[in-house]
Parts: sequence; C-alpha cells; structure tokens
Amino acid sequence: MKHYDIIRGPVVTEKTTLQKELNNQVTLRVDKRANRLEIKDAVEKSFHAKVKQVRTVQVKGKVKQRGRIIGKRKDWKKAIITLMPGQRIDFFEGV
Repeated sequence: MKHYDIIRGPVVTEKTTLQKELNNQVTLRVDKRANRLEIKDAVEKSFHAKVKQVRTVQVKGKVKQRGRIIGKRKDWKKAIITLMPGQRIDFFEGV
C-alpha cells in the first residue's frame, strides 16, 4: 500500500480544531487496513512533518433512516497524530 493510499482526508470538527491549537494534534481519516507504523510513515512522507505519536480509533457507521428505508453508513478508521514540537500541518491556510 502506497503512502498516498493510506490517508483519506482530514476530520474537521470543533474538537479536532481545539486539539490542533492546544496539543499540536491532527486528526485524519485513514484506510481501515493501515497500522500505526504505516500511518506514521505516510504522514511524514506526505506532509514532511515529524510524528511523535499515532493513536487509532475504529469508528462504527451510524444507522440512518429516511422514511421506511433503513441504511447504514460505512465503518471507518480515524488516526489522531501528535506532531513533534515546532511541526505543523495546515490543510486550509489558503482558503
């Protein structure tokens, strides 16, 4: 698996924004099959930032209902990456 296949995109919520500002942590949506070492290498190669720690969470998809039709969103994996002091990753700086 290539490093650009592992990272799916950022998770942007109020909580992740606070984590980024206070704890120098970035939250990413990643491939379900990727382990911590692969995620660390992918972040370091893609964003050229040193990673201190990687924590992962398996997020279960929510059950949604629209009228009588019931469906389920996909399960996905979330990685909380702690960066070394002085390192940063900016997704939306130019927006």
